[in-house]
Formats: sequence, structure tokens, C-alpha cells
Amino acid sequence: MTEASRLRLQGISKSYGNLRANDKIDFDLKPGSIHAVLGENGAGKSTLMKLIFGLLQADEGDMFFDGRRVSWQSPEQARAAGIAMVFQHFALFESLSVAENVWLGLAKTWTLPAVSEALRELGRHYGLVVDPNAMVHRLSVGERQRVEIARGLLAKPRVMILDEPTSVLAPQAARALFTMLRTLASEGCSIIYISHKLHEIRELCDECTVLRHGKVTGRVDPRQCNDEQLSALMIGSAPPPLVRASVSLSEVVMKVENFTVPAVDDSSETLNDVNLSLMSGEILGIAGVSGNGQGLLLDALSGEWCDDTRRERQVKGAIRFQGRAIEAFGVQQRRRLGIMAVPAERLGRASVPELSLADNMFLLDQGNDWRIDRPRLRRAAASVIEAQSVKALGPQALASDLSGGNLQKFIMGRALQAEPQVLLVSQPTWGVDVGASAQIRQQLLAHRDAGAAILVISEELDELFQIADRIQVMYAGKLSPAIARQDASVELIGLWMGGAWSASSQSSENVLMGTAALELSK
Repeated sequence: MTEASRLRLQGISKSYGNLRANDKIDFDLKPGSIHAVLGENGAGKSTLMKLIFGLLQADEGDMFFDGRRVSWQSPEQARAAGIAMVFQHFALFESLSVAENVWLGLAKTWTLPAVSEALRELGRHYGLVVDPNAMVHRLSVGERQRVEIARGLLAKPRVMILDEPTSVLAPQAARALFTMLRTLASEGCSIIYISHKLHEIRELCDECTVLRHGKVTGRVDPRQCNDEQLSALMIGSAPPPLVRASVSLSEVVMKVENFTVPAVDDSSETLNDVNLSLMSGEILGIAGVSGNGQGLLLDALSGEWCDDTRRERQVKGAIRFQGRAIEAFGVQQRRRLGIMAVPAERLGRASVPELSLADNMFLLDQGNDWRIDRPRLRRAAASVIEAQSVKALGPQALASDLSGGNLQKFIMGRALQAEPQVLLVSQPTWGVDVGASAQIRQQLLAHRDAGAAILVISEELDELFQIADRIQVMYAGKLSPAIARQDASVELIGLWMGGAWSASSQSSENVLMGTAALELSK
């Protein structure tokens, strides 16, 4: 045991039945360091972090904190020692405000007004802007992530664990987070940083421990490695390049015309005169900073809002599928037409945590018969698990037992298995490792090549430039004109993400019928 260690793990092992999630892991975290833990989905990262945070107890091995052997039996004990964890899956009460959620996780010496002011101070100093008075159920995925990060920071931790903290943050917000983390580290806080974004790890982290199949496969200085070297340590090889077939756009399958959804309060998202056309055989990418109306757009297109919501908010405009008005159709009616959505919220919307993977298959059942055919569901779940290489203990495994990336692979595979005519996807590779991300993106391209119309909402500009044929940007509830991918640039899309597209720009329809109607995938 050395003086330099803030946290040291020695020979840590943890098993779930016959599955060895962590196998004799050694790990050394120094004071003031930013230490990356890298590994593919199911490599054992989440289990290791839960052991450190007291959610699980190791079967074998020892843990030392500031030189003292510890064995935390609960997160409360870990928090009392100065460990904070920002989870990949959110733990927020939907019916409470941001400030109330943060206050619940702090010492009771805090008052609610003090929490609100502290949150505003975080925004002023670090750019981590959250509205203390906003209701959580009205927040986007990215905004909820910022709340979780802020809650961890207000506890003034000595060790802070961040699990995919930038997965739904815009590039500007991610850079602000990096600045904040460097400041925290300079003040002596030790940071464990889990991310699948290799460029982030190389830019931010001092050290990197790589896991594969529950074992440590490498300890490196990420600043001295390139992406290919890190990928090889993580998955055994670099991910294969995407294969894009050339495509010419054809018929418009779904069309949104002058669609407007007014706000119901100061914190709610809006849509303002939105127009878009989605064609068969294309991927239309929607870029934008989280909270600018993307979630509301997905709900409107998928039908995941009730009649009362539409009447209450005085929705205007039309949504057409093959020329037929469907804005009054609910989600089941649209699924029967072949329209399917994959929301960004994996747990709670895209899956029920307490149900098995087989039972979660029933959520997308498009039939009229509500009787549950469990053998069929188990076969379907097993097929998805095999096709997507999901690491799970079979169809009977609970959704909550899967790592975030494996659950995302299952959810995406479930949607693709249904072969929808229109697929609406939000954050398709959020929290997914580089190998699985490449697999999901290739599958989306294959589905496009088979004639499907696909809309992808993503805050990963690199992702949109890899798979989208056309790109539009959402800002303050408005949608930019569409631009063909090869005519766009990161700089241009970045400007549009701030609302800086010209009122005299080509209309979406002009771009649609112009260069974008040519060969888009060169």
C-alpha cells in the first residue's frame, strides 16, 4: 500500500452465478488524478463501480481508501467517506423539481433555497446550467444528465465516479464539464471516468485501466495512445469501417407540415412551425443541443402522447404517413402502420426494468390479441440476444440486470427485428462501446438500404456525419432547412445548433428535391 493511493483495489472478484463479472482486478487511483476505466459493454465496469460505491460487495479481494482497509456495505457508507457516483441511468423523481431532487441526496443541513442558489452558481462558474425550479418530468435526457452531475458535485466528493457523463451532452457542454473536472482534480478530488468516447479519454484522462471479460488487459497513459490502440486493448481489434451503399432518394413516406406545439409553462419544450419530409431509403439526422424540442418531436412522430395532451396544448399542423393524416393516431395505431420509435430513455420508456427481456418484447407487440404467448416472446428475445451479441443470462434476465450498452443493443435489436417501414431513433449509440456502436450504425444503414425511412436524433455530430443522408438541426423548437450530408460541415452544423441558419436559406423542400435527391452516400 503506497501513500500516493487515494483508492486501491487488490484482487477484486465478483460473480453472478456462473458469470464472473470481475476477475482478480487490481486498480490504483491517485489523489487529484482523472483515471479512465475503459471496456466494451459487459466488460465489468459497472460491477466494479458498484463495488466501490457500496452497492455490491466483492466475493474476493481487498479495498483500501486513504490507506485504510474498507468494506462498505451500502452507498450511504461510501458517501459518508466522500465517494460520489453519477450513474449512467438516472435516479430522479419525475414529480419533483430539480432542486428538490438534488436536495434529497444531500446532507439535511442544506435548505432548498441554498440548493437552488448552489445550482445557479454551478451554472455561472462552469456552464453546467440547470433550472432549479424545472420539473424533472419535463426535462430532456441531456438536462437530466446535467442534474445528476450537479447533484454529485454539490456533495464535494473526494472521489467522484462518472459513468458516461457526456453521452447526451452537446460538445460545448462536454468541454465545460472537462474544465470543471480539471478544476476538481487540481483541488485534490480523484475522478474515475467511464466513457466509450476514446477521444475524450485521450484528451481528459491521466491514466487508463482497460477491462475485457472482467479482467484487466492494460494500464496505459491514454495521451500516448491512439484510438486504434485503445480499441485493440478493449475489444481485441479496431472496429470495422462502416460500409455505405450509394442511395437515391425516392418517395416521401412521412411528412410534417407547419407543426406547432405551444408551451404549457416556462420549462416545457415547444415545436414551432416544424416541417420535414422523411423518404424511404434514407436516414434523416436531427442534430441539436438537448432540450430544444427533440423529445417532443419524437413523441409527436411516434404518437406517444394522449389525446388530452394534444387538446391541452392546442397542437396545430399535420403529420402525414403515405399521404394520410395521422396526427390523431396513438402509438399502437402507428405501430400497425409500420412506424416504430426507440426513445433515448432506456429504463422506464424503452424497457421496464423489473421485467425480463422476454416480457419486454411484449412492449412492441403490434397484434390485437393481448394474450401473452410467453414461448414466442422467449424465442424472440433469444433471437435478439444472439443477433446483437447481448451479454445477458438468457431471455429470463431482467432488463435492470444488463449494462447500459447491452440494454441499448437489446432495445435496438428488438426494433430492427420488427422491420418497421419508418424507424424513429433517439440517441442510438448512447453509452455503447465502439464495437457495438459500429454494429448498430451498420444495422441502421442496412435497414435503410432495405428501403426503410429512418430518422435519427443524436447529439453526436460524428455519428450523424457517418450515417445520415440529410441533416436538420433543432433549436428552440424550430427545425432548420435540410442539408445533404456531403454539403454540410461540422462548423456549419455547429452554427445552426445556435439557431444561426439564414431566413433566406433554401427551404427544406428545395434542399430535399435538389442536391439531396442526388446520390447522397458518396
